[in-house]
Amino acid sequence: MLFLLLSICCSVTVGIIFKLSRKYNVCLSQVVMWNYVIALTLCYQFFSPDLSTVNSTAPWAIYLPLMLLLPSIFMLLAISIKRMGIVKTDAAQRLSLFIPILAAWFIFKEDFNVLKLCGLAVGFPAVLMILSKKDSNKNNSWLYPALVLLGFGIVDILFKQIALNTTLPYTTSLFVVFGGALVMITLFVFYEMIFRKQKFGLINLAFGIMVGIFNFGNILFYLKAHKAFAENPSTVFAAMNIGVIVLGSLAGIVIFKEKLSKLNYFGLFLALGAVILITLSQIYK
Repeated sequence: MLFLLLSICCSVTVGIIFKLSRKYNVCLSQVVMWNYVIALTLCYQFFSPDLSTVNSTAPWAIYLPLMLLLPSIFMLLAISIKRMGIVKTDAAQRLSLFIPILAAWFIFKEDFNVLKLCGLAVGFPAVLMILSKKDSNKNNSWLYPALVLLGFGIVDILFKQIALNTTLPYTTSLFVVFGGALVMITLFVFYEMIFRKQKFGLINLAFGIMVGIFNFGNILFYLKAHKAFAENPSTVFAAMNIGVIVLGSLAGIVIFKEKLSKLNYFGLFLALGAVILITLSQIYK
C-alpha cells in the first residue's frame, strides 16, 4: 500500500509544481524537455533497459506516435492546470480511462458487463459537470482538460498495445519512448529559441528537474504497486484513479483555493462512482 500512496502523491505533486510554475513565467517546452532528461536518466538507472534487444522488429508503429504525443500531452496538461486548476485537470486525466474502454468496445469488440456499462453511463455526465464553468473568464477554457482527457486516453491505448508485446520488456519500451519524446521536445525547444527568440532559463531547468523526479516516481511506484498486488491489479487501478482525484481535489481546493460550483462537486462525486464501477467490472467479469 505504501507504493500506491507514493505513486498517488507523486502524480499530484507534478500538478502542484505546474500550478506553482505559473508565478515564475516559465517556458513550458523547456520544463518538459528537462523533465524527460531526468526521467530518462532515472529510467536507465533503475530499470537497466537492454537496448541491444531493440531492433526493426520492435513495435515502432506504436513507439513513434507515443514519442510525439507524450510531450504534447504533457504541455497540454501543464496549460490546463494553469488555466483550469488541478481539480478539473486531474479529474479529466483520470476519466481518460473511458477512451480505452470505448476502444475496447467499438474497435476490439470486447464484451461488456452491466457494471462497465453503468460506469460509462455515470462517467459521461461526470465529465460534463466537472468541465462546466460558472464564469465568463476567457482563461478558463474547458478545451484544455478535454484535450487532456482525449490525449491521455489515446496514450493509454498505445501503452496497452506495448504491454501486449512479448518481444521486449515493458521498461525497455518505456526507455525508448522517453528517449524519442526527449528528441521531439528538444527539436521544438530549438525551434522556439531560433525562430521565436525564446531564451534559455535556469528556472526552467529547476522546474524540469522537479517535474522529472516526481513524474518518474509516479511510474516507478505504480509498477512496484502492481508487483505487490500482482494477484489483484484492480486494487491498484482503483486506488490510483480514486486517490489522484481525491488528493488532487484537496490540493486544488485547500492549497490554491480553487473555486468549484455545486455542479463541479457533484461531477467529482460521479467521477469517483464511475471509477469504482469500472473497477468492479474488472473484478466481477
